[in-house]
Amino acid sequence: MPDSQAAHEKTITSLLPALAGANTIYGSGMLELGVTFSMEQLVIDNDIIAMEKKAMEGIPISEETLAVDAIKAIGVGNDFIGHPSTMDNIELASDPLIFDRYMIGDWKAAGSKSAVDVAHDIVVDVMKNHKVAPIPADKLKNMEDVVKKADEAFFKSKE
Repeated sequence: MPDSQAAHEKTITSLLPALAGANTIYGSGMLELGVTFSMEQLVIDNDIIAMEKKAMEGIPISEETLAVDAIKAIGVGNDFIGHPSTMDNIELASDPLIFDRYMIGDWKAAGSKSAVDVAHDIVVDVMKNHKVAPIPADKLKNMEDVVKKADEAFFKSKE
């Protein structure tokens, strides 16, 4: 089932290939070595992979992100967490959809939902409200042409 162990395993097994340069990550939504599939795990894995992709972009370096003015104003060894420049840039490293960064009081006030509960709410919403856009006619024709050509080649090879 989706839980903290599954999230940890998914992070490690997707981060290492990403760091090695892989551009496709296999196994999203899968549990039990692919024997089980979970929509909630798919949502969690999507969040994990999005954060990894964000990390792979690197750290933006600019006057703003270096916060030299803030360092001068606050002083070395003092508290930078509450400074507006920190808050303005906190999401640069990752901007998770389901993994929250609430302090415990705020998390409790928001309903004390686990990542799996948040993922479940997203699954329910998507299943209820998502509308699949039709494939544009020109793209559909191209796809049908590819299938027709493959079918013709296959049946010709059987003659």
